[in-house]
Amino acid sequence: MAGKLTDQMQRCTKEVQEARVSQDADRIKKGVAEYDEVMEKYIPVLMHQAKIYWTMENYPALEKVFRRSVNFCQGSETWKLNVAHVLFMQEKYKDAITFYEPIVKMHLQQIVAVSAIVLANLCVSYIMTSRNEDAEDLMRKIEKEEEDIAYADPERKSFHLCIVNLVIGTLYCAKGNYEFGISRIMKSLEPYNRKLGTDTWFYAKRCFLSLMEAMAKQMVFLQDTTTEEVIQFFEHVEEHGRNVHPVVEQPLEQEPMHAGKNTVAYEARRLKSLFLRIVGR
Repeated sequence: MAGKLTDQMQRCTKEVQEARVSQDADRIKKGVAEYDEVMEKYIPVLMHQAKIYWTMENYPALEKVFRRSVNFCQGSETWKLNVAHVLFMQEKYKDAITFYEPIVKMHLQQIVAVSAIVLANLCVSYIMTSRNEDAEDLMRKIEKEEEDIAYADPERKSFHLCIVNLVIGTLYCAKGNYEFGISRIMKSLEPYNRKLGTDTWFYAKRCFLSLMEAMAKQMVFLQDTTTEEVIQFFEHVEEHGRNVHPVVEQPLEQEPMHAGKNTVAYEARRLKSLFLRIVGR
């Protein structure tokens, strides 16, 4: 089906080119309209094909699929966004920036309108290509807009900066730089009453579990100041997580979880206890 639609777009392109040579405005208009109509059908087909390779985590093959369609789809925002994600997953950060940046720059006046994962991936790409100032500038813009939102509507929650910090922190933890990674994770949940939730806690605690595993194996040693900050972090999470559930129980669960254990506060207390044992306190 993709091949059939590609042939149709090639035919439309040829017709438009011939119409421009003959300066036939009506024919040009008709050809462009037909091309756009075929494109609307082609993009979903291409994305379904791409999803197969994405699920398989075969990113090089997925990049080839997108490269074959570059002549037809380079004007499509959906295509650009997915190409950026594929390049990012292959750690081709400079190339990913060229696709992410135009998307973000289109919404600089309302940056939270951009998907949080796009902002997070762009920040990571900046950092991994030694463009730390650009990453910090982008994060300041997000923080400023979230502050404005909180001032205008105190009930509205925005998790863009939280997700950016979570992604950056997780990346650094995965690469073994726990000092910086954990500091980003802790920063991501501030203020706790607005940022601490089921999903954010799920990703944050994974990094702390990874840290404690590395410390137990004596592969990582934290500075004293970082150790104290981690302990204080768990205490803050325990204080603010009493009414936050770490697990959303399914309706058909045969044995419901004990209400006292299904809180973020309970898990934070357990993690703090484990952390103190590892550091010898």
